[in-house]
Amino acid sequence: MKQTQRTQNPFEYSDSNKRYYTYDYYLRRTFGGKCAKIPLDIGLSCPNIDGRCSVGGCIYCSGRGSGDFAEACTLSVGEQYRIVREKLSSKWSTQRCIPYFQAHTNTYAPLSVLKKHFEEALALEGAVGLNIATRADCLEDDVVEYLAELAGRTVLTVELGLQTVHDSTAKHINRGHTFEDFVDGFCKLRAASPKINICVHLIFGLPHETDEMMLESVKRVAELHPEQVKIHLLHVIRGTEMARMYLNGEYVPLEKEHYVGLVADAIELLPPDVVVARLTGDGMADDLLAPEWSKRKVSVINDIDKLLYERNSYQGKRI
Repeated sequence: MKQTQRTQNPFEYSDSNKRYYTYDYYLRRTFGGKCAKIPLDIGLSCPNIDGRCSVGGCIYCSGRGSGDFAEACTLSVGEQYRIVREKLSSKWSTQRCIPYFQAHTNTYAPLSVLKKHFEEALALEGAVGLNIATRADCLEDDVVEYLAELAGRTVLTVELGLQTVHDSTAKHINRGHTFEDFVDGFCKLRAASPKINICVHLIFGLPHETDEMMLESVKRVAELHPEQVKIHLLHVIRGTEMARMYLNGEYVPLEKEHYVGLVADAIELLPPDVVVARLTGDGMADDLLAPEWSKRKVSVINDIDKLLYERNSYQGKRI
C-alpha cells in the first residue's frame, strides 16, 4: 500500500492526515456525521461594555461582539436559524445543526430570558446540540444550575473567552476580568456537571505578548483540561481601538509563518483528547484591516498540517 500522510499519521484521534483532534472528527464521532453551526444573536451585552466592570468592550471586538455572521437580533431565534440554515445549505449537505449563541455574552441576562431563547433553539428542526458563548465571570448560580440541567438533555458546549492567562495583557485589552476570575468560573461549571463540554478561547497576537507568553497561556489551559480549545488569530477590525492602534503604528500583526509555527507549538502542548475546535478565525472581509493573509484560511490550516508533518509531530507530543 502506498504510504501517505494519512497512513503515516501517528495521532490516535484522527482518520485523516490531521495530526490533531479536529472539530470535524469530534462531530462525526458524536453525532454520526457533519453538523452545521448556526450563529445566533439574542441582543445581549457584556459587563465590560455596559459598565459593570468596564466600558468600551475588548479593544479588538467588533460592534456585534463576534456575532458578525448572525442575522439581526431583532429577528426571533427561529427566524435567524431558518435564514442562516438556508444560506449554508449549499455548503453543508447535512440536516444536523447546532444553534450557536455567539454574539456578546450569552449568560449575561436573567435566567428567564436565557431559558426562553435556549429552549426555543433546542426545539428547532434539526437541532442536535447547543453552543453557548460567554465569559467566566458571568455565570450566576441559577444559570449554572440550568446549564447543568440542559447538559442532561442535549450535547451542550459552553464556550468561555479567556484569550490570555496574563493579567497585564487582559488589562491592556480591556478584558475586564483576571485569570483567577476565569479559573473560578471554569471550576464552577466543571463542578456543576461533568456533561457540560467546556471550550476555552485563546487569541494569538495580542499586543505586547511574546511567543513565550502565548505558549504559557496554552500550557495553563492544558492544565485545566477543557473538552475543547479554540485558537484565534487577532484580527484588526475597522472601527475598533485595535484599528486605531494599527493605523497609528502602535501594533504590528503576526506574519503568517510566525502564526503557523506558534499554532503548531500549541498543538504539541495540548492533551491528545482535547478537541481543537479552531486554529484560526474568520473576520468579515469588508471590515478586516489586517492581517491580509488571514483571509486565506484554508492556506493557513494547510501550512499548519504541513509543518506538523515535517516535524513528525502531533497533538500532545511535548507533554
